[in-house]
Amino acid sequence: MTEYPHVTSPLKVNNITLRNRITRTAHGTGYAIDGKVTERLIAYHEARARGGVGSLFLETSGVHPTSPGPLWAFRDDVIEGWASLAERVHAYDTKVLPQLWHGGPQVPPPDGSPAWAPSPIAAPIGGTPTQAMSTGQIDEVLEGFAAAARRAQQAGLDGVEVHGGHGYLVGAFLSPMTNLRTDGYGGDLEGRTRLAREVLQSIRSAVGPGFVVGIRISGDEAIDGGIDPTMATAIRARLEREDVLDYINVSMGGYHNFGKMIGAMHEPHGYELPSSSQVTAGRSIPAIVTGRILTLREAEEVLASGTADIVSMVRALLADPELVNKTLAGRVDDVRPCIGCNEGCVGRRMAIGAAVGQTGCTVNPEAGLEYVSEPLRQARAQRDVVVVGAGPAGLEAARTAALRGHRVRVFDGASQTGGVVSSARRAPHRRELGVICDWLTDELVRLGVPIELGRELDVNDVVALKPDVVIAATGARERRDGVQRMRPALRVDGLELDHVATPLDVLEGRATAHWHAVVFDDLGNYQAVGAAEHLLQSGVAVTYATSFEGFAPDLFRSFQRDAAAARLGRFENYRLLTRTSIEKVAPEAVTLRSLDGGAVVEQAADLVVLATGYDPAVELHDALAERGVDIRPAGDAVAPLLLPHAIASGRDVGRAV
Repeated sequence: MTEYPHVTSPLKVNNITLRNRITRTAHGTGYAIDGKVTERLIAYHEARARGGVGSLFLETSGVHPTSPGPLWAFRDDVIEGWASLAERVHAYDTKVLPQLWHGGPQVPPPDGSPAWAPSPIAAPIGGTPTQAMSTGQIDEVLEGFAAAARRAQQAGLDGVEVHGGHGYLVGAFLSPMTNLRTDGYGGDLEGRTRLAREVLQSIRSAVGPGFVVGIRISGDEAIDGGIDPTMATAIRARLEREDVLDYINVSMGGYHNFGKMIGAMHEPHGYELPSSSQVTAGRSIPAIVTGRILTLREAEEVLASGTADIVSMVRALLADPELVNKTLAGRVDDVRPCIGCNEGCVGRRMAIGAAVGQTGCTVNPEAGLEYVSEPLRQARAQRDVVVVGAGPAGLEAARTAALRGHRVRVFDGASQTGGVVSSARRAPHRRELGVICDWLTDELVRLGVPIELGRELDVNDVVALKPDVVIAATGARERRDGVQRMRPALRVDGLELDHVATPLDVLEGRATAHWHAVVFDDLGNYQAVGAAEHLLQSGVAVTYATSFEGFAPDLFRSFQRDAAAARLGRFENYRLLTRTSIEKVAPEAVTLRSLDGGAVVEQAADLVVLATGYDPAVELHDALAERGVDIRPAGDAVAPLLLPHAIASGRDVGRAV
């Protein structure tokens, strides 16, 4: 008897049968080009189908030129790509559906005109104006949904899903917060559900009774005046009565509460279930739920409870596309874990830089690169490989090299593996950050790779080991020189004082405050945030000074900023100063200066915490290189970036040995 009877039970939805109850709901990838399916997108979905999921949803597919979306479902030339993708995914008995979508108030048209919306309320992100749709525009959108569904059917896809959540067009009509209309498309429940009902009816008329049609809704917008679980339950029941729906997909959040859409590690596993379980109770059609469900054991419990008929696992399948197959084969420990950092997936999707808009994964560097990745091959000749540093880069490099058949040894001067991550995970709400290092350590033990901790190697030690190759994963050191990005020529007095520290000093217990700390953030990510929250929880007052226009802006793209800002803001002894530089540190005071106008703030403090960056620790690498040793840097020793770079760098070096 299987450990996962509910997970492995087939489910009939209209005219299709799902081989199991695990799905991967829609999420953006950035792999399409000019609205068309690419080989990269196909290979990405194919890998998850091969890995055992019962169904997959394609990312948002625009039904109207005013909101094109990643895939352009308003054009016939999408059909060929959809058909190719369907053929590849169907080879593994996995069903695939596109998510039909109009961005509504959240996505202005490409021509720069106001976004289409139920009511002229500015978008919450960016504040761009919107226009209330005319009935003629509504009719255009209805035809767009119907035509897109016909294209999906023609391409051989297994059904369609209407995106009716997250504040996009259909969801904006459903919500009393954004729908202030007084005509037949607004007002009471009947009016606010009218657009959704007409969209579903238009699709059903276009595709006939045997094609799967579903809808995704926000079960809780998690904002005052928005859709709550009681209202979402009424919406679900009203849509069901139309007798055109085959399933309901319940999500959470929206653009007014961004972090709830894709909850990071500060949210518990299954964080959406308390609201979605209310919405799915009493349903007459199958339901999908989601929200940090990371293992088949967790999915089995959800299904056994009756909360849902299908469970979505998105980031977990980014981390390991073989999750389902591995687990059902009894290889649970082999599953590479998602840590909920949101850095490599949605964070990279929303980042500015060379990989703009392209989803990846922090713990799985090959996510999204399936179209070019080759399987690990055994090395032509076995080599002795010494890895110096047991942080994420060193652990990944060691694992990869060992899998290729090399004799690998790992050394680190610390008492535990994980490098800087072992300290960073001590910050509030960050414990899961280190789960990937725990897993990599266990993998090395399984592979028989010796790890010698508490031993700091110098040049002579390494040479004496007579390695063929050395991987220098020696990390980086926090900067203490006070050089600031907005005032790089400014030299800060007093940095030599004993009460000047770094975030890691705080988290590792080397630096404490008794009454007031100034935390200076010049990075905009989680490092200063973690130290500040740790200090606040210990009862210390904190002045959080940052050079940025707002609080921790880099956390916005990973959906963590708002939750972190709210937690810190609940402390009465917390103060935020933006667009600020640090000028001087005295024994019991700090001089801060506004970057806008130069106003000076003198803040009494007995601890100053500088989050101003890292310098790579390259001394060992350079010394060994001078001796002619084949040495290769990895992780922060190459460049002190974020965790996705460290693990990807380790994988690349391990492959190249």
